[in-house]
Amino acid sequence: MIHLPASDALCALPHPYCPHSVPTGLFERAMAEISRFHCQHTPGYEHWLNAHGLGAHDLDALDDWSRLPPIFANFFKQRLLLSSTGADALELTSSGTSGQRSRMRYDERSLGAAQFMVAQIFRHYGWDTPDTPCNYLLLSYEPQGLITLGTSFTDQFLCRFAPANRVVYALRSTGNGHRFDVFGVIQALQAFAEEGLPVRILGFPAFLWQTLQQMQALGMPDLKLPAGSLAFFGGGWKTQAAHEIPRQQLYACIHRQLGIETSRCRDGYGAVEHAVPYIECAHHRFHVPVYSKVYVRHPADFSIQPYGQRGLLGFVSPYISSSPAHAVVMSDLATLHPGQSCGCGLSSDWFELHGRAGTTAGRSCAMAAADLLGSY
Repeated sequence: MIHLPASDALCALPHPYCPHSVPTGLFERAMAEISRFHCQHTPGYEHWLNAHGLGAHDLDALDDWSRLPPIFANFFKQRLLLSSTGADALELTSSGTSGQRSRMRYDERSLGAAQFMVAQIFRHYGWDTPDTPCNYLLLSYEPQGLITLGTSFTDQFLCRFAPANRVVYALRSTGNGHRFDVFGVIQALQAFAEEGLPVRILGFPAFLWQTLQQMQALGMPDLKLPAGSLAFFGGGWKTQAAHEIPRQQLYACIHRQLGIETSRCRDGYGAVEHAVPYIECAHHRFHVPVYSKVYVRHPADFSIQPYGQRGLLGFVSPYISSSPAHAVVMSDLATLHPGQSCGCGLSSDWFELHGRAGTTAGRSCAMAAADLLGSY
């Protein structure tokens, strides 16, 4: 496994939301190191830098990492971009609800860094409970052989933080795809309420919302899941986006119908193109961990937006060596806020999401990437 000293040190920091614990200059050294690595090991990457007025010799002096040219996440739906370490690495895909799937490769180093970050954040919130068995409701796909879908891979990993007593999947394998088993989910929740073990509900929020709606339609009494239960969502509403409701409304229904405190209902933002975890605090804000920096860019010219102004959500992080995804721009609109404006006690910046942007910026940036990277 490759060793990148500065990048590995940053990704191994134990306090995910304590910017003051980061050694001075470590983030800058880590980003310069991973960028040099991709110049040397990813075909076309140095050409991509040159086209944006940067060379490998400029990286050590760069202290504003918003200047590093990002790759639009949608481009990963068009082309598999790999460094030399990505050739035989684990491949994960996005859900592809728009008709195209992103394909990403994660070498051992990159995957380990991303999973370490998740573990530290779970420990920060007290969700790493190896002595407390739980029942799991996974609002995701029942596995069929090798798991390659990013969301399912993540849900399987999240089951490591508390021993599994029983696991129930909402999207059951039929042998020819999957179907949403709403009545099976209801039966599982009823049984879990009686069994006395904490319940962890993980996965797509739309399926739990449909379950709660079905319970109401059937006139079923509210349940009281055991103390210590947790609802942790990821992957968004996907094909159910037209029916998406505000998170606070969903959390209120979970509290009323399942008895889980709203402070233990959390959403996670992530993507197969960018595996650094962004997890809601108790006030339901997505704080930025020390492993990355967030920039919000104007959709028209990609200029950096100040606090309080919405734009395209962008990330830089040195965690990934198998693909040049250490600087990416998503298709989500967001607004960045200073940490102290949250009130939860965390000092790191946080962002709010406003949904997907139009496709014009995504197409133009992806086409630019194709021109500069695609021939290498």
